[in-house]
Amino acid sequence: MTPVHDRLVSIYDEVVARNPGEAEFHQAVREVFESLAPVIQKRPEYTEAAILQRVCEPERQIIFRVPWTDDNNRVQLNRGFRVEFNSALGPYKGGLRFHPSVYLGIIKFLGFEQIFKNALTGMPIGGGKGGSDFDPKGRSDHEIMRFCQSFMTELYRHIGEYTDVPAGDIGVGGREIGYMFGQYKRITNRYESGVLTGKGIGWGGSLVRTEATGYGTVYFVREMLKASNDSFEGKRVVVSGSGNVAIYAVEKVHQLGGKVVAMSDSSGYIIDENGIDLELVKNIKEVRRGRISEYAEERDATFVSNGSIWDVACDIALPCATQNELDEQAAITLVKNGCIIVAEGANMPCTPEATRVFVEDPILRFAPGKAVNAGGVATSALEMQQNASRDSWSFEYTDQRLSVIMTDIHDSCLETADEYGAPGSYSTGANIAGFLRVADAMTAMGVV
Repeated sequence: MTPVHDRLVSIYDEVVARNPGEAEFHQAVREVFESLAPVIQKRPEYTEAAILQRVCEPERQIIFRVPWTDDNNRVQLNRGFRVEFNSALGPYKGGLRFHPSVYLGIIKFLGFEQIFKNALTGMPIGGGKGGSDFDPKGRSDHEIMRFCQSFMTELYRHIGEYTDVPAGDIGVGGREIGYMFGQYKRITNRYESGVLTGKGIGWGGSLVRTEATGYGTVYFVREMLKASNDSFEGKRVVVSGSGNVAIYAVEKVHQLGGKVVAMSDSSGYIIDENGIDLELVKNIKEVRRGRISEYAEERDATFVSNGSIWDVACDIALPCATQNELDEQAAITLVKNGCIIVAEGANMPCTPEATRVFVEDPILRFAPGKAVNAGGVATSALEMQQNASRDSWSFEYTDQRLSVIMTDIHDSCLETADEYGAPGSYSTGANIAGFLRVADAMTAMGVV
């Protein structure tokens, strides 16, 4: 091993020792570090300034209790989190996740990814993440409102348009953002539109924000195809998940000429060889808040309650559900079935073993979530711009801005990979390009 490699291993070991039991965070750090040897070789000043150690240590970690009362008048208790990870490029920016799996390690993994994802957009936003182990599934609107109000009663002290600007994530959509913004406004007596993004269109939100992560994912893949003189036309696509990201990824794939044949949720997956009927999926998920199995009851489609959605043969795979959903065996199956592109619509949905299978295959091209799904936070930054200028942009203009940003991210990944001796590697390019922008800003600001 080279001295540089030894140094990276040593720093990584320090991170693991300082953050015990946080497997997802360790995985995210390792994934970035594996790309950085040529950067440290070329830029020794980063080592002298302890940039790697500092970028792995959040600037602030906030944990708080969230008591609330359910519809049966029973007191419930959850735990809230906000990890303000890095503000070298701007105010902390990142979503809030409400899901039973949430604990500090998940929030730190997401916040760490967010640092580099936000840097790749070229927008002036730092990295952060938050959430709670609260489960909104099966809860009434009033229960969700009471939880959100209690959550914001603590969180409001730590956020602001120049400090930290949360948005939505799994379990947090327009309804939850509305309840939290209402409580923020009530407590502070200020109408600060820029304090949260993902707001309703009629009260400070941005057109395209709902669609942005899914659309952006597909715009990135469009550029990957374009780089080899190809297109979505006639491509068979599998999209995991059936939440916001998945739904709008399917919508854009269909607009660009591809055919999505499978989607999923936590209960299983559906296969529709005629192409997914997106309006039906939207009705099931966004109106009824039902299960994907209902789709098969109303269409000539198959529902599979066990097995893996990645068993379905496809040209393009878009994992858009959650972290570590696609494992090594699924990766081997995708390669065997002739998949040519895997692009992460979710945050770190592929396990390290799966990623290794993709990277080592001579035909398949793999692109990581920090680049592919950056469209959501990019459009959140566009929402912040509109709030700051008291303006509102058209859907077409905002969508065009998103398309340009995703094209720029794609090109930056490829150019950086070339510069650092890994031509064609989107993972290396994304990690290095994001890291360089943050590291240069941190170096310029001194030891803070």
